[in-house]
Amino acid sequence: MTATRPDRPDLPCTRAESCVVACAEAWRGAGEVMASPFGTIPSLGARLAKLTFAPDLVLTDGEAALMVGALPIESRAADLVREAAMPYRTVFDVVWSGRRHIMMMASQIDRTGNQNLSAIGPHHQPKVQLIGVRGAPGNSVNHPTSYWVPDHSVRTFVEHVDVVSGVGYGRALAAGSGATRFHDVRRVVSNLGVFDFETPEHIMRLRSYHPGVAVGDIVAATSFSLVIPDDVAETRLPTPEELDLLRTVLDPGARRDRDIRS
Repeated sequence: MTATRPDRPDLPCTRAESCVVACAEAWRGAGEVMASPFGTIPSLGARLAKLTFAPDLVLTDGEAALMVGALPIESRAADLVREAAMPYRTVFDVVWSGRRHIMMMASQIDRTGNQNLSAIGPHHQPKVQLIGVRGAPGNSVNHPTSYWVPDHSVRTFVEHVDVVSGVGYGRALAAGSGATRFHDVRRVVSNLGVFDFETPEHIMRLRSYHPGVAVGDIVAATSFSLVIPDDVAETRLPTPEELDLLRTVLDPGARRDRDIRS
């Protein structure tokens, strides 16, 4: 699936490239915070943001150091230039300080932003065991959290998640000020559109639909009722500069296309 910029019909872009830009936009205006993206497209989004409109964004090598610049997604460890140590224990200091914006994956997500990456099915006998709650509870109540869902369907956008890993707005409110003080589920990006919770009740709202996707497609693939503004727009297309960075610098091997499920 490709789309074309009206001002540059010679520059078609793929759905994956629109998703990279949508993920990058989650860090617009973030300032000097640590970006922790999970998955190829979120990782490309964070690197693209740093090279364009979010130069103060801090990226790590995923292991124990802060990186200089934003290298290609397929860079070897020997290619990385590290500017400071970031051992695992130090990550928690950043988490507690709130100076981090993570973009996690979500096997399920519901209308108030509860996320599941632990198990599918009844708690006493799940049908599928996933990776556990990991750091999702602490992440989601201490700093901005966003999610990437590469396969938007009624199985992933659900009425109620089977296990609450990342804390949504309703549960944070019920837990009290200790959970709500820094709670901020910022953005959800799927292979169909972009969503936020900027409604009075913090119910998921359709922020934009990707090129080639109809609003009806998104509604049909979602198990709950979304808030859909009258003026909902299409996800912005990459600029020529962004496309060039993606295709020739950050991801010349087009790994981004493997991350999208139509």
